[in-house]
Amino acid sequence: MSRQQSAEVGGGEESDGGPGLLYMPFVVMEDLLDKLKLLDYELEFVSELKMRPLNRHYFVIQTNPGEQFFMFTSLASWLVRKTGKQFEQPQEFDDPNSTISNILDHVRKMGVTIDFAPSKLKQGFGEQAIFVLDRLADEALRAAQFAWNTPIPPDEEGQEDEEIEDDAEVNLDRVEEDMAAEYSEEEEGDILHIDDLSNYPEKERGGSGTTTERERPDHIMESHTDAEMWRLEVERVAPSLKVTVRVDSRNWRSHLEQMHSYRSGIEESLTSTKNQLDKLQAEIAKTLEKISSREKYMNSQLEVQLNEYRQLSQVLAQTKEQYKQVSSGVTERSRLLAQITDDIETAKTEMEDRGSSMTDGSPLVNIRKSLARVKTEITAMDVRIGVVEHELLQARMKDRSNMQRDLHQAVTDHHIFNDSY
Repeated sequence: MSRQQSAEVGGGEESDGGPGLLYMPFVVMEDLLDKLKLLDYELEFVSELKMRPLNRHYFVIQTNPGEQFFMFTSLASWLVRKTGKQFEQPQEFDDPNSTISNILDHVRKMGVTIDFAPSKLKQGFGEQAIFVLDRLADEALRAAQFAWNTPIPPDEEGQEDEEIEDDAEVNLDRVEEDMAAEYSEEEEGDILHIDDLSNYPEKERGGSGTTTERERPDHIMESHTDAEMWRLEVERVAPSLKVTVRVDSRNWRSHLEQMHSYRSGIEESLTSTKNQLDKLQAEIAKTLEKISSREKYMNSQLEVQLNEYRQLSQVLAQTKEQYKQVSSGVTERSRLLAQITDDIETAKTEMEDRGSSMTDGSPLVNIRKSLARVKTEITAMDVRIGVVEHELLQARMKDRSNMQRDLHQAVTDHHIFNDSY
């Protein structure tokens, strides 16, 4: 995880890591892609959402901010679900502020410190987006109980080839030594020594074809050859008698001579160099003394400024800590603001619907038609009521006449009955 630790920029202050730190997001993005492949994102994420697979530098270089932001939120939600937590799949028309705040809340619950502004994630690319996705991928691998095994190095076949080559070289050296020994033996056999001539008998051929042997005389032999002719003959054959001696690099004498020459050269250069080094050492010592004295003087003169600097650095650290606390509160308030804006938008839409319905005259026309229909129905009902009342009145008058007739009939019958008795 050394790459990850070096890549934890998070939008804060960058440390002086050299020019190679600019290319660290590319390295972290490649590590993130390897982790996603270990999580089978090609089968579970790409095929499920029907998206294109990521390339090695997708979240490092800006290509399409809208597409990159949607890919970032979708991939982050998928990684959160891989950790075993619930997270809804973001849609294209969701509020980006609320989506980013939800993702950062899950990252903070993992124990990761977020020291950059959430607005930097709206771009959908950059060091901050890679940082969040890398932390979520690590948590997903931890939830999946993934562990790195000990690497097994492959069998190196090159060692056998090197051993074979070494054997071949040894055999070639042996062949060269054997050939050199044979040539030296042949040359030694062809050399004729003057001391050996005295041991050889002299052969003399007689007149009858027989050879007789006699000893070489020991007295001084004199030559009757002309000196001038001898000199001319030597000059003529001298070029053919030149012998070139090949220096063998494996001869210890040549190495010894070379070592002696090197030693003499080193001793000669050491005498001149030692004096220069002594002078340089003295100058360096004087310079160091001057630097130390100047440093002490500057420390004594700048002690007040150094104390102020220490106090200001402490105040800066406290201010940074307060800023981190306030930034966390700002994130929470931004999330609440996003919710309030959503409620306001819904209220606006309802008010617009009601206003449009109030300015519309079609309901008033419908009410008038309904009133006219009710009036016609009322008149019809009044007519029916009048007819019913008339019929009821006739029925009552008929019942009254019938009751009077029955009463009169009963009275007459009573008088008739009394008269009969």
